Amino acid sequence: MKATTSQKNTQINSPARICPLKNLSPESLSRALEAFECGRLGQAARIFEAVLKRDDIISGLYQKRCKCIARLEPEIVETENSPKAKRHAEILRAFYSSIEARDAFDKNRIGGARLLISQMMDAVAMKYSCHKIEFVRRGENISANFTRYPLWMFENTGGELRLLEREGQLSRGTELNPAEWLIFTADALMAASSIAYLYKTMALRDWAIYCRRNGMPGIKAKTDAFPGSEQWIAACKAASDFGAEFHAVFSQGTDMEAIDMSSKGELPYPKLVERMDRALCALWRGGDLATLSGSERMGSASQWYESTIIEEDDAENISSAFNRQIDPAVIKLSCGDETPLARFALRLPDYETHIAELEVFELLAKMGLTGDPYKIAKRFGFPLAEDSRANGGENNG
Repeated sequence: MKATTSQKNTQINSPARICPLKNLSPESLSRALEAFECGRLGQAARIFEAVLKRDDIISGLYQKRCKCIARLEPEIVETENSPKAKRHAEILRAFYSSIEARDAFDKNRIGGARLLISQMMDAVAMKYSCHKIEFVRRGENISANFTRYPLWMFENTGGELRLLEREGQLSRGTELNPAEWLIFTADALMAASSIAYLYKTMALRDWAIYCRRNGMPGIKAKTDAFPGSEQWIAACKAASDFGAEFHAVFSQGTDMEAIDMSSKGELPYPKLVERMDRALCALWRGGDLATLSGSERMGSASQWYESTIIEEDDAENISSAFNRQIDPAVIKLSCGDETPLARFALRLPDYETHIAELEVFELLAKMGLTGDPYKIAKRFGFPLAEDSRANGGENNG
């Protein structure tokens, strides 16, 4: 394997201008998800992309999940204590500090290792993330350009991702050279999230229609004027100006009974929307029954830190992908060694220390000793409600 300054670029077409959510229904979503499971990724991938951008809850959860891992400090760990291991560690440090991450279509997005990791976290939503690798030599060191390709440019009907020549292609795509592609796989949370999104938007649409139809009172006007006269026309205009949605004008002695379509009890729409949003929070960030049962309840400290399991798993998966697909190639290109004696890793926070501290706070609270909620929340990076944060800020000057 040789490092090159240029490489044959894969020909890609501009993305089609389509709106996959325009006519989305339970039937069409079901067909897209079934095709996705069979390896036809395009339709579902387009839906997933659109939902990730347009739904406020899913977009926020997705960004938090990605940035939570991308912000972790990278480190190079030596697997043995030897001069060769130290040399391998130096090579990998220089490599990961010099790489560039790009996007196949959005040429404005350029970054380093942090952007690359954030792009790889797409697999948590989409199941796969795909980067074309171009190893280059920058001075005396080996570096690489990573270009992200959207998932709808691939098919998986044979059990391995293949690159399509055009979107919607039904024949099998071109095989990927493992030395030229970084393929990362993860949870595919958008399969379940898209279902929650669909039913939430259906409830929101019906709720909006209900508010439009029943949120404003109708205007009923009576006049002695003869229909068609100037006085009649003036009464009609006045009723129209006051009641933009529902208005009526009757001559004296004419009456009409209104059919009240508004609900006398609690509307079902808010509950359904809230249920879907809570389900999405549990799916993306972890949760328990205490989290779902009310906004003011958190459960025990150990339950709160169960969400760190997700972060640990994401960090380990990213590190393992680099260890399998990148570290050996970099070491071989740099010095010819087949087995790297150092590896890339993402450094996780010390969760055990935080858990021990929270247990101490719980014990002190049981003894009647309470601390400043603002300072405690700041210590653990936990977001407080606006009113609590404002009060804490006042108490702390």
